[in-house]
Amino acid sequence: MRKLLILIFFCVSGFAAEHPGTDEFIKEAVSDYGLQETDVRKLLAGAEYQQSIVDAISRPAEGKPWYEYKKIFLTDTRIRHGIEFWTEHADLIRAVSEKFGVDEEIIVAIIGVETSYGRNTGGYRTVDALVTLGFYYPQNLSSDRSGFFSRELLQYIQLAKEEDLPASEITGSYAGAMGMGQFMPSSYREYAVDFDGDGKRDLWRSTPDVVGSVANYLHRHGWQPGKPVTRRARASQNAAFDMIKRDLKPTLTVAEWAEKGFTSSSELFPDLPAAVLKLVEKDRNTYYLTFKNFWVITRYNRSPRYAMAVYDLSQAIKKGMER
Repeated sequence: MRKLLILIFFCVSGFAAEHPGTDEFIKEAVSDYGLQETDVRKLLAGAEYQQSIVDAISRPAEGKPWYEYKKIFLTDTRIRHGIEFWTEHADLIRAVSEKFGVDEEIIVAIIGVETSYGRNTGGYRTVDALVTLGFYYPQNLSSDRSGFFSRELLQYIQLAKEEDLPASEITGSYAGAMGMGQFMPSSYREYAVDFDGDGKRDLWRSTPDVVGSVANYLHRHGWQPGKPVTRRARASQNAAFDMIKRDLKPTLTVAEWAEKGFTSSSELFPDLPAAVLKLVEKDRNTYYLTFKNFWVITRYNRSPRYAMAVYDLSQAIKKGMER
């Protein structure tokens, strides 16, 4: 009923004079974050509820089975664009890889999956996205993430002030992610770097800052250069399928997983920590051993399908570069 009333109100007025919970939000912004009440109130007053954002968060691509999800990212066009991007910025990507200790193909693939190398950075005003999801998060979803988006809105206001960004104009994804690497505001503040040395962290127009920031994000989460990411696994009929967890943080060794019915399709050190991933193909399930580096990719986006898309794209681009 509450959602229906919201929709009726916005259809009539086009925007809210004051979003529900505004006073509580402003109180927190002032007392806990040191922001100016007049600035916050003005920004919120200009933010508009967007039904299309609610629709998008209700059916994310990450909800698709693997056989459908991979078709979005593993395309000849995206692979070609990745090869072109890597070739054009080869010296930069090599320097970033050496500085942060992150494999070049993974950096390239993440930018490709996120925005197809800057071709699609999102057309929603970031303030609209964060206000819509922070103040009007759909109640029919399994979990309420309004608190997360409210906190990101607070981070966004601080970020705009720190980086001298026009807070009412910046655009990004329906979830509030920004720039070529699609950083949420909190990630932008914590992990973005000024790699071109111009005194700004520009994740829209500075390719050095974008490449450096993506690598720094992975580095800070524990990327292990040159180490494996994932390997195809064979599952026995009596394998311990109930031990497969969504988190994918390695808890058992390759040898221990083998004892539980999951064996690698290639030779690995038996004491290498691993997890097991199940992916749904059109006519069967496939299984993979995943390692610390795979888990690190899921810190960028929690979906295991996202991490597998990044890895598969990275390998396709790398193969193309070697031709």
